[in-house]
Amino acid sequence: MEFSNRYIVGFALVICLVCSLAVSSTAVALKDKQDANALLDMQTQILRVAGLVDADHKPSAEHAAELFSQIKVLKVSAETGEVLSEDWEFDPKAIIKAAKDQTTSEATTSEAASKARVNRIPKDLMVLHVTDPEKECFVFLLWGNGLWSTLYGYLAVEKDLQTVRGLTFYEQGETPGLGGEVDNPSWKAQWPGKKIFDDAGKVALTVTKFGQVKDPIHQVNGISGATITSKAVGNTMLTWLSEEGYGKFLKRGHANE
Repeated sequence: MEFSNRYIVGFALVICLVCSLAVSSTAVALKDKQDANALLDMQTQILRVAGLVDADHKPSAEHAAELFSQIKVLKVSAETGEVLSEDWEFDPKAIIKAAKDQTTSEATTSEAASKARVNRIPKDLMVLHVTDPEKECFVFLLWGNGLWSTLYGYLAVEKDLQTVRGLTFYEQGETPGLGGEVDNPSWKAQWPGKKIFDDAGKVALTVTKFGQVKDPIHQVNGISGATITSKAVGNTMLTWLSEEGYGKFLKRGHANE
């Protein structure tokens, strides 16, 4: 049986339309579930770095929500370090997007300033305050350029606002086995107990080249074969913990301890 070109084209269009509708319907139907899974993953990363759950434990959505009820989402001014709100909406993606949009806007008026602010620090910072008296700490959202990707993570700091409790990167695309080792538990195990500031109040927390730690109080040993990624993590700490980032909040809080 032979078919005309018009028939063949029409049949193909109908098939494409049916498939498009099926894919769209599936995506809409799964969106709520996908959003819920993304939220659970983000909460789990925070609970782990804060020490509220073990590093290898994945809580249920109900358990994560229960534990997260002990966390205040603070809205902090990067300019002054003041807490503007203790009940901010937990939406890290919106904060990151706003910061990137802010940088894009600045680039039109000052390209040099835009390049200098590679970490895109937003004007309003999100600080998570774990209020459980036995686990009290603060968790800071941060990100920075690696060798091949942007590293997105959380730094947990003890209630003294000086001592690191933990670090995690929840998203990164560095070379597996090299820069990708920023997410290796053995490398992250170096961070707890490190001090952020030196005696002069300057940010001293950093990452050295592999095997070149001279100040174990403030320095973390870099990753073998991944000098650029190691340096990038150190630069990320310097940028976000400086007075351009969380520094003013950290120092205000530390002064009140």
